[in-house]
Amino acid sequence: MDQNRWSLTEEQHIVWNVAQDPRKPHQDHVEMSGKKVSLIVRYGVSEEGQLVLSRHVVWPGLRTKPNNTHASLMQEFDLEQMPLIQVNGTSIDAETVTRVAFDGLLHISTESSSGIGIERTIFPSTDKACAVEQVHITNRTAEPVTIQVSSRRAQSSVKGVAGIYLINITHDCAESVSLAAGASYTYGVYIGARHLRNELPAVTAAEERSLRSRLVEGIARSLRLETPDPILNSMFGFAKLRAGESIYETKGGLMHSPGGGRYYAAVWTNDQVEYAGPFFPYLGHPLANEATLNALRLYMPFMGPDFQPIPSSIIAEGIDIWEGAGDRGDAAMYAYGASLFALNYGDRAVAEELWPAIQWCLAYCERMKTDRGVIASDSDELENRFPSGSANLSTSCLAYGGYRHAANVARSLGKAEFAEQYDKQADLLEEAIEQFFGANVEGFDTYRYYEENDILRSWICLPLTMGMMNRKEETIRALLSPRLWTDNGLATQAGDTTFWDRSTLYGFRGIFAAGETATALQYLKSYSERRLLGDHVPYAIEAYPEGNQRHLSAESALYGLVIVEGLFGLKPVGLHRFVCAPKLPDGWDKMALRSVKAFGHEFDLVATRENGGLTLTVSEGNRSLTFAGAEGTAFEVSL
Repeated sequence: MDQNRWSLTEEQHIVWNVAQDPRKPHQDHVEMSGKKVSLIVRYGVSEEGQLVLSRHVVWPGLRTKPNNTHASLMQEFDLEQMPLIQVNGTSIDAETVTRVAFDGLLHISTESSSGIGIERTIFPSTDKACAVEQVHITNRTAEPVTIQVSSRRAQSSVKGVAGIYLINITHDCAESVSLAAGASYTYGVYIGARHLRNELPAVTAAEERSLRSRLVEGIARSLRLETPDPILNSMFGFAKLRAGESIYETKGGLMHSPGGGRYYAAVWTNDQVEYAGPFFPYLGHPLANEATLNALRLYMPFMGPDFQPIPSSIIAEGIDIWEGAGDRGDAAMYAYGASLFALNYGDRAVAEELWPAIQWCLAYCERMKTDRGVIASDSDELENRFPSGSANLSTSCLAYGGYRHAANVARSLGKAEFAEQYDKQADLLEEAIEQFFGANVEGFDTYRYYEENDILRSWICLPLTMGMMNRKEETIRALLSPRLWTDNGLATQAGDTTFWDRSTLYGFRGIFAAGETATALQYLKSYSERRLLGDHVPYAIEAYPEGNQRHLSAESALYGLVIVEGLFGLKPVGLHRFVCAPKLPDGWDKMALRSVKAFGHEFDLVATRENGGLTLTVSEGNRSLTFAGAEGTAFEVSL
């Protein structure tokens, strides 16, 4: 991509050298999360190059009225509300930005007209209800100066469902600091909230920064991608972080939630169960796996004998539900995500626990079969933003994937009769999908999204992702045609400017699964470069124009699955068995996933090109397995 705004460092972090960038003004936003707080920082430069900075702080566990999906305590804090820096008694009221960097913490470097350099490092506390800012001041003049910091915002209060919440901005700068020429001083600023009857624990910026860095580094060490392409390596690294950090302490236990300034202390059958859940066992982040199990368990009480639809979302720390879009195909989403999580997690006790819920969801899907053999639902995960008819391609494809994975779970649990039943139902549904949805749409022999649909839709990628290849050539041609492909990935519907990254990321997985590695890599690299180094960085986003391209967490988990399931072709076939069909691109001699923590084991995967074919090495501790075959071979691995 030409004119990237950001660049990569040797450590695979990103930096925006503002002083060398003539393209002003520019603003962006990035989200960072801890167990008790989430922080969306809006930052940038004015036309004159001066600092623009605000912080949208969210406390998911402090519930406001009415206690609905969006009822987390949240407030905006701009520069005018933050503690005021004075130099020799004169306020710093304008700062010129020189550099911005992001490594899981946001670093903003500025210079003031008084010759003072300021570096702010902004991040959330990992386990306290506090957003933190470590401020490092340097005297760049030839004379000593006196620094003073004063608060500008009094404590405020908000009435919530549990009483009064108090919000404070505090700092720990000394009353007056004398800085010699060239000397520096560091202090912390804290935006915290608490219930009236509680006290915030003691907090220091240095300790909180260390804890945040430890979290970032821990996630970075697991599931490490090594390829010749530094952009893919870095984008994957950031995707792991955004997926793994968005976990909140709630009354209902740890919850992975989307974020984005609206969606906290709640779970969805798509975001948490279908998107993020299957990825987390590979990452091996204990909190993420626990949050996934909590999400799956929260839905179980709704799986009754009369087969009422399960809720789309369980909200407000697990005490309420949302069903505003009717049945979105939520049982199909759950069956797919739960069975895939069970296989990837590789724990027999967990698989046994989830088995009744998987059975219930597939029984529900059977009840929703039409006389044409596909699965009916009121809407889909876009919740009536776009038409989906009475039976849509997404719900049927997810049910198909659910049947296939559930059959493998059944075999692993010694339930042969269910394995046979689910494989047979998958076969029938595959044929029904072909007969009902297979169609010529806008000149492409691909799929219609619902019966009356005559416009190309982005979700035609789903059959490929699920392994149905009858129409792969024409479907890929349609997906990458000017009717659907845009600079930002797949348009939701041909002729519309709306895009959601989730379908683009499913599309990449589908194109890899179809064996079109060169094509998939070309488009994945372009997309990754735009998201990582362009104007809105460094994560996959939810949607545009809706939500101003929020950095929702589960979209980053979907990016992770592009690499794991797409590029490396990983597919579970049992609790401790998987198929690996590496898609080693032309020009690459080697690629690796290190510290994969799935199927109840921790191992490395290394794919190399040797003697005109592929070699796959699976290493666990001192043991290794080596497989060799032609390119495109799917190697079956038992751990």
